[in-house]
Amino acid sequence: MSKSHNHSPHRYEKKNIWEVSKKEEIINIFLESDKYKIFLDAVRTEREGVIWVQNHVESKGFVNLETVTSVKPGDKVYYQFENKNITLAIIGQDSIKNGVNIIGAHLDAPRLDLKVRPLIEESGVAMLKTHYYGGIKKYQWLNIPLAIHGVVIKQDGTKVTINIGDKEEDPVFVISDLLPHLSRKIQGEKKLLDGIEGENLNIFVGTIPIENKDYKDRVKAFVLEYLFNTYGIIEEDFISAELEVVPALKTKDVGFDRSMIGGYAHDDRVCSYSALSALTQMESTPKKTAIVFLTDKEEIGSKGITGSDSQALPNIIAELLYREDNQYHDIELRRLLNKSCCLSADVGAALNPLFPSVHDKHNASFMGSGVIIKKYTGAGGKGGASDASAELVAKIRRIFNENDVVWQASSMGKVDEGGGGTIAMFVAQYGIPVMDCGIGVVGMHAPYEIISKADLYHLIKGYKAFFINA
Repeated sequence: MSKSHNHSPHRYEKKNIWEVSKKEEIINIFLESDKYKIFLDAVRTEREGVIWVQNHVESKGFVNLETVTSVKPGDKVYYQFENKNITLAIIGQDSIKNGVNIIGAHLDAPRLDLKVRPLIEESGVAMLKTHYYGGIKKYQWLNIPLAIHGVVIKQDGTKVTINIGDKEEDPVFVISDLLPHLSRKIQGEKKLLDGIEGENLNIFVGTIPIENKDYKDRVKAFVLEYLFNTYGIIEEDFISAELEVVPALKTKDVGFDRSMIGGYAHDDRVCSYSALSALTQMESTPKKTAIVFLTDKEEIGSKGITGSDSQALPNIIAELLYREDNQYHDIELRRLLNKSCCLSADVGAALNPLFPSVHDKHNASFMGSGVIIKKYTGAGGKGGASDASAELVAKIRRIFNENDVVWQASSMGKVDEGGGGTIAMFVAQYGIPVMDCGIGVVGMHAPYEIISKADLYHLIKGYKAFFINA
């Protein structure tokens, strides 16, 4: 009689990282998570992300590509573009003409942006008007502490940096919801997503009027006086500003077992951080040139000069190609792009046990089950997906399996439930084979999202294996 087994050796089954990891690896999972939490609290905007990454890689020996006339194997370079896009590269042993390995992630996240003329006064309250950026549930931004981050560029070109709401001694800002005692008619019959209109996402910033009673809107005048005395800015300066309203919430461990991380903007800074960590942790020169491309504007369609639907990526690869032997031919760039490989590093929707009905549990990702391999994303018949080839998926599977990276296959949700996109379709425009690869997030696009520490650790491990073996 044959011996019975609990499962067939030919079946595909998800693994639970906590169950299959040795004690030493679990210690490293928590250590890596502590580093990531520091990053997430320090980086609230894409501009701050670029500054943090630049300072970090300079401490690791990377130099500004603009100061370099030639590159050779082992060189570490970075290129910062328009303060919101940064590319990092370690030059490989092979010629760049033979292709490069790219991990592309985005530094922007859903948020509220101040309008160009934001400051108003209504009923004795000064408020700043906002325009939401990316896909949010508007009601989630009510009655939580908010911070303002960004820059104001004055008419003479002077840059003023604003960062208020995160320090312990700072004030915070709030968008106030309607009290339940009076909300039955105006909100009670509405759908949840219609509880507040986008035009009313106005943050409270003051109630004290200026002493001079000759002024109209005296509370607004007090705020303007404060801004001038503190930052030297006037109302017109808002027109040339980029000011973002983000949650003033600290990144924290979640759960009695501290196995999860709660914080703002895991989407997609967890992938940005993991790609950066994988690149800087490599101990030897990779065979192929390894590139981390950290882009902007993904949450609003990747348009603009710092988004992935621009020439930013091929431009920087062309710069590297030229510096290899100080000559450039466009046909060589086009050929090397076809020989390259890219992981579109973006998060996916981990199964939320409170709302299981929107997920196809047979194809959903689970927290703690590792890196997500996503053959396609998109919505409504794979709309907006690049749909990676079977050959590329097999290649990444092999790399992960051979390097003990715990991974899982996943799609966003049930077929007609919704969906989402990544930068993969824009990378594919250049003829670069590309596949989506990230980790699962619960509560994606909320002001406070949740990830698994174990998934984060294996994401870094997987990206590093990709750079070395792809």
